[in-house]
Amino acid sequence: METGSVSVVIPVYNSSATLGLLMERVERVLRGLGVGYEVVLVDDGSRDGSWRAIEELRRGRSWISAIQLPRNYGQHAALLCGIRAAAGERIVTMDDDLQNPPEEIVRLLERLEETGGVVYGVPERRRHGLWRNISSGVVTLALSQVMGVEAARKVSPFRAFPASVREAFAGYQSPYVSIDALLSWGAARFEAVTVRHDARQAGASQYTLGKLVTHGVNMVAGFSTLPLRMASILGFTAAAFGLLVLAFVMGRYWMEGGSLPGFPFLASVIAIFSGVQLFALGIIGEYLARMHTRMMDRPPYVVARRLESRVEKAGHAG
Repeated sequence: METGSVSVVIPVYNSSATLGLLMERVERVLRGLGVGYEVVLVDDGSRDGSWRAIEELRRGRSWISAIQLPRNYGQHAALLCGIRAAAGERIVTMDDDLQNPPEEIVRLLERLEETGGVVYGVPERRRHGLWRNISSGVVTLALSQVMGVEAARKVSPFRAFPASVREAFAGYQSPYVSIDALLSWGAARFEAVTVRHDARQAGASQYTLGKLVTHGVNMVAGFSTLPLRMASILGFTAAAFGLLVLAFVMGRYWMEGGSLPGFPFLASVIAIFSGVQLFALGIIGEYLARMHTRMMDRPPYVVARRLESRVEKAGHAG
């Protein structure tokens, strides 16, 4: 491994139309760094011929490593696979749709050299739809609770970090993956730099509202006990409310000499308590389901094919 070498990890999903231009721009940037480099492309079960495009791109480019997953495991699982396969001393992750300009890699690496922690490239202006921006904001808020640092509010798929950070999650085996949560296990500092965010070159985002919500739930329930604490607080609140209702009923009986009439009032109180109980049981069930899945030792991904690369020497092109 060459000192200061860089590995760029890119999860690929149905991106055959943009891969050629992406590799051209990434190559220009990496050759200008003056250090060894490689690119790790992880095909996450694409259905549009992306793997064939990757094989074509590897011709004459020995610095491209390619990994094919047999089905779609999700962006974070594909990233975990590529991060583990990276040979460089510094790792950069980015999307495959050219919304993260490869030219901004230099800025991330410069800040990484100064801080030595995890550096995020935060877009000046996110070019997503309204619902995507809202749901991304909710997921980011949840991630800040999981990571316990304010910088979590500035996370993005465009990251740079030392390869040594991955040692903290080298043995991680679970189908629930959040790269940012895993990075928080091995990194003490999180920084952010403002970068350009371009319009998508082709196709549409694969992240639907449903997928973002699922990712948020997996992240919070899989990496923190926050939902259990919320259930405890909700149960305590409901119990306090019940005591207040009891005090109201008893006070009315003593002062007016009669009980509180009315079936709707009683039904409402029962509904509140039943709802709280079912909500708490649902949260406990979610954790039990995750424990069951982890006990099966199900891996986060499976590799179908692997085409190795070599870290390109500084100043050379493969």
